[in-house]
Amino acid sequence: MDTKDFNNLNKPRSKKLRPRIDLTAMVNISFLLIIFYMVSVELSKPKIMDLGLPDTGCGDGFNYGCGNSFYRTITLLLDENNKIISYRGLLEVPEEKSKTLGFGKDGIRNELLKQNERIIKQFGNRDRGLIVLIKPSKKSNFGNLVSILDEMAITNIQTYAIVNDFTPEESNLLAIN
Repeated sequence: MDTKDFNNLNKPRSKKLRPRIDLTAMVNISFLLIIFYMVSVELSKPKIMDLGLPDTGCGDGFNYGCGNSFYRTITLLLDENNKIISYRGLLEVPEEKSKTLGFGKDGIRNELLKQNERIIKQFGNRDRGLIVLIKPSKKSNFGNLVSILDEMAITNIQTYAIVNDFTPEESNLLAIN
């Protein structure tokens, strides 16, 4: 045997190192994707508010001439500068003179509570209370509409509707005030 062959056999072989993979960047990206998914799911949920519409008890749609519904109706005209003009019944033959009110417990909230109790005492049925027609003018802002919907929830008015149509008399009433 040759010494050269003997030296080759006893020579230690070089160790092959396994490559080390750093996963820090991948963990960061996966956490970012999870957070993005959670935020996008939360933002895609619809944000809605329950809206109770008038039930006249006769036929389809809202009809002033059906039963005593116009006695139960109060109309709120939302105007600029956080003003609310309210009248009961029909504007052509109002039950009382129109009022200019403000937002809050001393304004529209007090009026709605008082009128709702009057209707409940008059008709004797808690389920058939006040009907509120909300008519925002072009000069009112979106915050006023949200505030009046909050007042509907606070005063527990079950039947209300948002109406975009103004009669000429209502337009004149807004122009006067």
